[in-house]
Amino acid sequence: MDKILIRGGKRLSGTIPVSGAKNAALTLIPCALLTEEPVTLRNLPRLADIDSFQHLMTQFGVSVSIPGRRPEDFGRVVTLEATRLTSTVAPYDLVRKMRASILVLGPLLARAGEAKVSLPGGCAIGNRPIDLHLKALEALGAEIELASGFVRASAPDGGLPGGEFDFPVVSVGATENAIMAATLTNGTSRLFNAAREPEIVDLCNLLVSMGAEIEGIGTSELTIHGVKRLHGTTHMVMPDRIEAGSYACAAAITGGEVRLEGAREEDMGATIHALRNAGIHVECDKKGMHVAAGGKLIGVNLSTAPFPGFATDMQAQMMALLARAEGTSVLTETIFENRYMHVPELNRMGANIETTGRTAIVHGVTSMTGAPVMATDLRASMSLVIAGLAAEGETEVNRLYHLDRGYERLEEKLALLGADIERVGAD
Repeated sequence: MDKILIRGGKRLSGTIPVSGAKNAALTLIPCALLTEEPVTLRNLPRLADIDSFQHLMTQFGVSVSIPGRRPEDFGRVVTLEATRLTSTVAPYDLVRKMRASILVLGPLLARAGEAKVSLPGGCAIGNRPIDLHLKALEALGAEIELASGFVRASAPDGGLPGGEFDFPVVSVGATENAIMAATLTNGTSRLFNAAREPEIVDLCNLLVSMGAEIEGIGTSELTIHGVKRLHGTTHMVMPDRIEAGSYACAAAITGGEVRLEGAREEDMGATIHALRNAGIHVECDKKGMHVAAGGKLIGVNLSTAPFPGFATDMQAQMMALLARAEGTSVLTETIFENRYMHVPELNRMGANIETTGRTAIVHGVTSMTGAPVMATDLRASMSLVIAGLAAEGETEVNRLYHLDRGYERLEEKLALLGADIERVGAD
């Protein structure tokens, strides 16, 4: 198994492009199930999760076409065409690889009137039940049954009638599944306390370009008027706000200065606010974001929250940065109950972090030392890379399959900025 070796102490400087958003792409791909016409996605990141999801789509009879691109290019163009669905079953051996597979449930149900989807897998960052997905679909008129590790969903004869659902807590995935299912209902559906993440706005924009009728995009109250059919379209995947924030942390911990081409200020308000509070200069324009750190890093207090709050997917990266800040920082994780698995690994590198329940207390240190470390989940992996960029000596990051799920050609981008980093095969 491959590993990444980082020899720390290099100041990052330069310009890199921000890839298409993984979290958006994984909800845009299943939209192809809602129409028999081609759906083309541009700027789709080259990631293991994207490849796995495309493979899952072929299970339903979807053709996946990828025009020839130079291998050195970031991103790709992919056309998905579901002219005829040959199956409505998502088997365990495909779904177990990633949690986002549950997002085929709504589109299959809406178009075919039935779906059988294995209960999903993914990162081990806490209990992430799918009950809100199922309750939202039931509110739209679906019949749901759980049996033998599968979700079986069916619509009444003639299709889903539509309905109303008030999410008791904000759920991004459940909101996405409900939106997709509601587009082809026979009536009007209303979703209250819906998630407002930029990736959901991107999903709605794609669906509208396919002929869906959605009101309230970007708000917590969505009204979706069902239509008889959707048509094909071409859509540019939004830039990855988590990737951009991650590279901003990488630049800052090395005292560097980078330009993140394509980063969007409107998607990253809470992250930008946190970076500025930590003493980092952040400037945004229509084409991207400029990040510069030359002075002292300052400890800050952060609490994760649904958008527009501070994203849980940025918590680990900010923790790595704050491990080198002056003073004490307090981080509170409100979304997932088991998302501090990177703390022991950071402490192995010389960080001074204590955890109690959902709270982490980060006592800033003046230096850290490279060490062999083990990635435990996607964002935790990136926190170890960030720490390694500033650590003295060599850091060895193992279990790269986590990183490959969410960061497009990570070592190449960091090398472009001057990092001493390489991917090597295991001994």
